[in-house]
Amino acid sequence: MLNKKLLAYIAGVAIGDGNLSNPNGRATRLRITCDKKYENIIEEIVASIKTLLPNNRVSLIKRSDNCLDISCYSNKWEKWLGWQADGGSKMKQNISIPLWIKHNKNYATRCLKGLMQTDGSIYTDRKYKMVNFVTAIPRLAAEVKETITQLGFPCHLYVFENKNSQTKYTVRVSKKTENFINLIGLYKN
Repeated sequence: MLNKKLLAYIAGVAIGDGNLSNPNGRATRLRITCDKKYENIIEEIVASIKTLLPNNRVSLIKRSDNCLDISCYSNKWEKWLGWQADGGSKMKQNISIPLWIKHNKNYATRCLKGLMQTDGSIYTDRKYKMVNFVTAIPRLAAEVKETITQLGFPCHLYVFENKNSQTKYTVRVSKKTENFINLIGLYKN
């Protein structure tokens, strides 16, 4: 039986730092890029994929001294994640949080954990703990804000444009932050 909590977590991780490809024309490959310093996160991602696909090989591929790819082939990835290997970048495909995740609090918290571990940060500003999520995809930013709000946490969406006219969307949780961190099980080490 499919563990949808684990799949929701992997969906968040994949949306953040993953990509789909089909290099051999036979099976879709999910590749998640991670900084090697996050050993616990790497272990959690690998264990989650192995649980979801126990008969599939999960590989760790060194990209540089500081980073590696977690890779796994399966023709289930496109259906599970809701985007295509041959559809272009995640930005071009305007990827989003799958509906089955958004409509379930347990799945939403797991997906947010994956999103925050990959494209988020925990930091302190003027002695207050904050959590940020950053993306270039406006639809995804709006969905993350909506999902956090539905879980009962106030948050704000900020839009920044750099000198190259590239837009960045930041969702910030600045109130009840510790409760939010605990609810989604967020850690960054």
